[in-house]
Amino acid sequence: MPAGSILIADDDAAIRTVLNQALSRAGYEVRLTGNAATLWRWVQQGDGDLVITDVVMPDENAFDLLPRIKKSRPSLPVIVMSAQNTFMTAVRASERGAYEYLPKPFDLKELIAIVGRALSEPKERRNDDKDADDLEAIPLVGRSAAMQEIYRLLARLMQTDLTVMISGESGTGKELVARALHDYGKRRAGPFVAINMAAIPRDLIESELFGHERGAFTGANVRNPGRFEQAEGGTLFLDEIGDMPMEAQTRLLRVLQQGEYTTVGGRTPIRTDVRIIAASNKDLRVLIQQGLFREDLFFRLNVVPLRLPPLRERIEDLPDLVRHFFALAEKDGLPPKQLDAAALERLKQHRWPGNVRELENLARRLAALYPQEIITAPVIEGELAPPSVSTGGGLAPLTIDNIGAAVEQYLASYFAGFPKGMPPPGLYHRLLREIEVPLLSASLAATRGNQIRAADLLGLNRNTLRKKIRDLDIQVYRTGA
Repeated sequence: MPAGSILIADDDAAIRTVLNQALSRAGYEVRLTGNAATLWRWVQQGDGDLVITDVVMPDENAFDLLPRIKKSRPSLPVIVMSAQNTFMTAVRASERGAYEYLPKPFDLKELIAIVGRALSEPKERRNDDKDADDLEAIPLVGRSAAMQEIYRLLARLMQTDLTVMISGESGTGKELVARALHDYGKRRAGPFVAINMAAIPRDLIESELFGHERGAFTGANVRNPGRFEQAEGGTLFLDEIGDMPMEAQTRLLRVLQQGEYTTVGGRTPIRTDVRIIAASNKDLRVLIQQGLFREDLFFRLNVVPLRLPPLRERIEDLPDLVRHFFALAEKDGLPPKQLDAAALERLKQHRWPGNVRELENLARRLAALYPQEIITAPVIEGELAPPSVSTGGGLAPLTIDNIGAAVEQYLASYFAGFPKGMPPPGLYHRLLREIEVPLLSASLAATRGNQIRAADLLGLNRNTLRKKIRDLDIQVYRTGA
């Protein structure tokens, strides 16, 4: 007897043939169609134990058909295939009640394994029947295989409260993924609160997280709510969790174990309803071995591990990302920009130590500082030079001693680029973007990478400098001992 009956709908005859051969060899009875109307008739007749359907068909989109299938036969698993491999495709498939989403091209062995799992453990999937088109713009960009796996995992996590541990290098988009889990999940009506452990003095982290009572310590003149209280009913994103002091780790573990905490200086436990998403660019297992991170807290946070690949591991996504960032810059009022083929090829050769954040910063600089619409390879070459050597965007090579002259030169070249009239407004912020990175880089170079001395030289708080180094993807070049 057949292992099960499968209904396949895809307007591509080649796809139908491949699926028919593979599933028939696996022992399944297969029925094929190239349109949604026939598939819907079969479903209404009670045919089939499982559906495999493409999203785009000549007569109807599968996302419009899925709610009717789930209403008519709630326990019928539906596997959705699509060549439109975006984050929103995975989200829509999940929200419409699909058992699984597979991007094209797909692996036949993986498909057969999913079919077997779906038929052996049939489940009614929750269908919130909400329109993803009403949600905000797509937050994640990329069609590489690595990103497809992330989209599928996120789609499975949207309607859960599972604790997620996001790992990845600086600039890979960890907070963006955390926001996507919140904004497209069941807690999206609640607040999303983020706290970066590396940006807060260690002796203030417990107060920031849990709040404090009046008189809890010197200067605590009023009661202050913590981030847990602010995130009640929503999501709390704990970034750079590896920088959390051991005392705060112990208090956080109590929250995860018992669902309650006490404020600093408080005595009454407070119940909390918050989803925790944590992130780190450090290897927490190494920190555990060094005695800097609690192993029991790691296991509480690492319920669902999610690793974000660095940009160099998904370089095929670079063209889509560049177009996306140029479009965002244009929406902010900056002129449209494009890359020629040689410029794009030069970007693909770069190692991207700052990952997607570095690429976004570069795209915004290109949009803000260059008058030409088509960006060429020589411009990219100059921009990718070490920031302590040259900015490539109009400023002369910058050192501590020549900042004033470099700014004057930049202004002269900037106005010369608009011979027919005044340039558009916003010069202050454009100049700030142009000068901030090389200024900080030059200060760090002058102090041989000593951030304490560089902060004193600039007149900045040390934590402010650390945050700028991280947010602006500034490479700390050390010259000598």
